[in-house]
Amino acid sequence: MRAFDFARAASPQAAVAAGGRFIAGGTNLIDLMRLEVETPDRLIDISRLDLAEIEERADGGLTIGALVPNSDLAADRRVIERYEVLSRALLAGASGQLRNKATTGGNLLQRTRCYYFYDTAACCNKRSPGAGCDARGGFNRIHAVLGTSDDCIATHPGDMPVAMQALDAVIVTLAPSGECRRLPIADFYRLPGSTPQIETVLEPGELITHVELPPPVAGALHLYRKVRDRASYAFALVSLAALVKVTDGRIAYAALAFGGLAPRPWRDPRVEAALIGREPSAEAFAAAADILLGEARGSGHNDFKIPLARRVLIAALRDLTL
Repeated sequence: MRAFDFARAASPQAAVAAGGRFIAGGTNLIDLMRLEVETPDRLIDISRLDLAEIEERADGGLTIGALVPNSDLAADRRVIERYEVLSRALLAGASGQLRNKATTGGNLLQRTRCYYFYDTAACCNKRSPGAGCDARGGFNRIHAVLGTSDDCIATHPGDMPVAMQALDAVIVTLAPSGECRRLPIADFYRLPGSTPQIETVLEPGELITHVELPPPVAGALHLYRKVRDRASYAFALVSLAALVKVTDGRIAYAALAFGGLAPRPWRDPRVEAALIGREPSAEAFAAAADILLGEARGSGHNDFKIPLARRVLIAALRDLTL
């Protein structure tokens, strides 16, 4: 690990004015610094800021501070009762020890677990723009089949962001200019294109302060399903956060977000639109899967993800509606 300056911020405003990388739980950043994948010159400790509360909103939603630990968020009664999919997604991630340290804001910003990104001897456009992508011709079993580019096929590693995508979360930020922004999570993550090193729409020095959840959808059933190589402490091969409501024998509401398939949590409005108004049936579920995976492309070792995602979607919809 290379030498760096360290400072502790007394307020969000002081943090964004300090000019450095933010660190709270450090469950991802410290590992990357040890490997010299990331080499910040300056770290700003934000762990003591007053951003660790979960608060009721007037509209019936919740405001979650960026420093709320994953374990506290998963165990919060309001989250369990109103946003079950979020609690389940959090409990499916990492280990209990890591969830005690990992924060809401940091979880949104965790980096890919692509082997070649972590190996500084490998070519990786995300780590070193213009270097190439060894994953394309290498062992790419965990890599993306949707939303990729010639420059990058890495997947987003998160569980919590997948659930928040299905819940239409809004990310609240503070910029060094003093501007506060409210960013729908659907617009927060960028696809790799020719700049895979730019993963979100955050500007340099911009700090996540809160996440807002809208009021829960009354009557919707929640499900988080994660398919992985082992039962715990493993990243998703395919995951699905699903909210579905059936009224009078027809699907009245559907929100479906996937992990393990793309460089960002993946939600395709066309899939949901194809389900709305239809009677739950094997034919309707198969048609939705066809839309989801119509543009999916494997890279060899990860080809299995396409039929796996199809089975996960169909099984989840069956369990929620039939």
